[in-house]
Amino acid sequence: MSEQLSFDWPARVALGREDFFVSEANARAFATVTAPDSWPEGKLAVVGPKGSGKTHLARVFAQANAAMILNAADLTPASPLPEARAVVIEDVERLSPEAEEWLFHLHNALKGRGRLLLTSDRAPARWQIALPDLASRMQATNLVTIDDPDDRLLSAVIMKQFQDRQIAPSPGLATYLAARIERSFAAAADVVDRIDRAALARSRKVNEALAREVLDNTPDAG
Repeated sequence: MSEQLSFDWPARVALGREDFFVSEANARAFATVTAPDSWPEGKLAVVGPKGSGKTHLARVFAQANAAMILNAADLTPASPLPEARAVVIEDVERLSPEAEEWLFHLHNALKGRGRLLLTSDRAPARWQIALPDLASRMQATNLVTIDDPDDRLLSAVIMKQFQDRQIAPSPGLATYLAARIERSFAAAADVVDRIDRAALARSRKVNEALAREVLDNTPDAG
């Protein structure tokens, strides 16, 4: 019956500026996003893998600039153009061909009077945009990337993953895990998820002993 205790409850993610951990891996991205007056033509693309903090940075920017946040996958030709002077479009790689003209009009509407922040897991040159005018404007967007996490950032990401799940791990567990997993944001999210599920299923505390068992049961990458 204990296996039935593991549910897919959504995490309560903390996305305030004070919750964003800055290290060498993301310092340039943080500095650039939080200085929108320096963006060429008022637009910026933030590129990084899933879990790297793009959404968190977008929320930091939005809170400071009263920006509207939109998901590219939700946009349609009928979507109203925002009246806000600052707009965030998340996951631009998921923009549908039907919404390309909409983004083209938004780009032109904000040019010279507002700020446009775009997030994606790939560079603008790799966005599959068919509309030539939009493609050229997107490819000319200033770009900042979030690098693979260093040890300090990886430990912070692991700790934040636990905190977002309202878990208080034993002291030093984040550092212990950071030294034993692949240095990537995806690996951090995966190990915290597996430890959380194991703790619920086995009614165990989240500590080094449980983490060791979870890691020992990790299939070899090869």
